[in-house]
Amino acid sequence: MSTKSNDKLNRRLFLGTSVAALGTLAAPALAQPGSTELEADISGSVTRNISSFRSLQWQPYFSNLKKGAVLVDTTSRALHYWSEDESIYKLYPTSVPMTEDLTRRGRTSIVKKVVGPSWRPTASMLKRNPEWPHYIPPGPENPLGTHAMYLSWRYYRIHGTHDTRKIGRRSSNGCIGLYNRHIAELFELCKVGTQVLLI
Repeated sequence: MSTKSNDKLNRRLFLGTSVAALGTLAAPALAQPGSTELEADISGSVTRNISSFRSLQWQPYFSNLKKGAVLVDTTSRALHYWSEDESIYKLYPTSVPMTEDLTRRGRTSIVKKVVGPSWRPTASMLKRNPEWPHYIPPGPENPLGTHAMYLSWRYYRIHGTHDTRKIGRRSSNGCIGLYNRHIAELFELCKVGTQVLLI
């Protein structure tokens, strides 16, 4: 084979390999089971959420779907909802508590639903953040967003947020946050008495 032919072959091989490598870099990252950490750039700042986000079956988590069921997976930062008759399944990205000591896991239920909730920080929140206001009325500045579903655990809620940067991150003081459009949809599906499991 001539040197000219070898040069063409080497250029084609180089170009083909380079294009394939660039295509791999440009392709969107797919959720992988067990990938739950945030990707950071060289400076250490969070750039995007690369958590696992996949549908689940209800049977490993609940014995029945009476009044519907909500599963919150704090590791993958996802909320799953199943209707009582199994005709509806929803999967939403969430914000979760910032730290382990703020995270509560276990079984609870929805005890109250409020459109346009007001918000009062707890004593422990004010101790950590003394500059915070003691009360915020319903509206665009309210940390609970447009809708809130109160759990049987005191101070814990599933609620909306106007700060969309929080979704998909460890960013709450204990509650589970959703985009306002998602909490509005979930609010209509859930009943007082809907069972909730946080894992």
